[in-house]
Order: sequence, then C-alpha cells, then structure tokens
Amino acid sequence: MKIALIQSNLYWENASENRKQFESKINTIDTDVNLIVLPEMFSTGFTMNAAAVAETMQGETISWIQSLAKQKKAAIVGSLVIVENEKYYNRMVFVFPSGEIQYYNKRHLFSLAGEDQFYTKGDEKVIVNYLDWKICLQVCYDLRFPVFARNVENYDLLLYVANWPKVRTNAWDALLKARAIENLSYVIGVNRVGLDANNFEHIGHSQAVDFLGNYILEPQETEDVFVVELDKNTMLETRKKLDFLSDKDVFRIDL
Repeated sequence: MKIALIQSNLYWENASENRKQFESKINTIDTDVNLIVLPEMFSTGFTMNAAAVAETMQGETISWIQSLAKQKKAAIVGSLVIVENEKYYNRMVFVFPSGEIQYYNKRHLFSLAGEDQFYTKGDEKVIVNYLDWKICLQVCYDLRFPVFARNVENYDLLLYVANWPKVRTNAWDALLKARAIENLSYVIGVNRVGLDANNFEHIGHSQAVDFLGNYILEPQETEDVFVVELDKNTMLETRKKLDFLSDKDVFRIDL
C-alpha cells in the first residue's frame, strides 16, 4: 500500500483556507497512492472553540473530502470537529474513493487542554477494512494508552493523526515505536507543524515505523508530503515466524 503523509501548518479556525492548502498539497502528489493522511483537526487546528467551528457530516469539509477522494481515487483520512445530536466530537473520518465514510470518535480526550470539557469521547474502537488491509484509527492522545490500541483484531496498520506539541516530541517518537513493536504492526503518525493560536509550537515528526520498530520514514520536521510503501506480506511472514501476539494477555476494555 502506498500512503501519503501530509505534514502542514494549519490556519487557525479557518476551514476554507485549510481546505485550499490541503487540496494544493494533494495535487502535488505525482505518484499513485492508495491513502492520504491529514493531521488531527486539519480544518481548524486543535481548538476548544467547538461550537464556533463544528460542521456536520453533511457539511462543506466532508463534501470536499468525498469529492477529492473520488477525484484522486484514493482514500483520505484525518480528524475534524463534528457536531451531532448537540454533541461535539473530535472525529477521525476515513473516506473511501467511492465517497463512503467510516469514522472514529477520539476516545481519550486531552484533559490538560480541557478537551474533555467541550467534546464527547468515543465509545468504540474502529478498524477499517481497505484494500485487504485492516487499519486501526487513533487520534493523538490515544497514543499514550496502549491497552486501547492492543492488537486483538490482527490489524495491519495502526494510524495516528495528531496536533502533538514540540515540548513532548520525545514521547511521540518513543510511543509510536513502542506501539509498532508491541503490536507487530506498521504504525504511521501524522502531525502538524507551526505555531498555533495558543502559542504551542509543533515540529511535526510525522513518521512511518515497521512492525519491528524500524523507520520506514524517519521523523520529519518540514512542511511537506511524504510517500511511503508498506508490504503486508512481509509483516505477516514476520508475525508467523515470531508469533509474539499469540502470547498476549486476554482482557476486556469497558468502554
């Protein structure tokens, strides 16, 4: 599978400008890719001003992603602020080339920034089936909670989108590698760059890690589009050879 990671600065609470810039970046991709990954809250930045920026699942940004996915014949994934039944969600949408959508509502809300006061947490772990790949959707702070990400579904790719600040970059790098190693899974993390309206600096470090913790794409700090290719068969052969997942603990998560 070929995947494009788009690492970008974000226009604060300005969905139209962010759509323009991401469409421009997507149009620079000069090779066929299967999946395009945008950061967390790609249309607004990581804002707690949910009521002012929220869109519906029939809104302009969702329609834009659907149109672009069809045009590019590639799936597009990222998170944005969605309002539904008078509740606000940090929702990661996975838009298929057909325009079909599956989504995951961020489970672990970042209480340090007050995210839990404005958004409703998700109650479901979501695995997307796409091109014979099982992809587990996760958002930013979820990365700190390995039990929720535990590979009990035999997924192939663990995918994180984020607005992870520079001050905690070491944790981002270490935890992405840890999730790959402990789950014998490919892991991709896509983060933003730049200074947000709260003066938090982000240096990206978007990256791709293989199932043994080796870099396919080392952490990047520039605003750019990075394309990686993942080989599922190599991963499955390694899982069969090492078989670490057969020794995992059995447990239940109460969501």
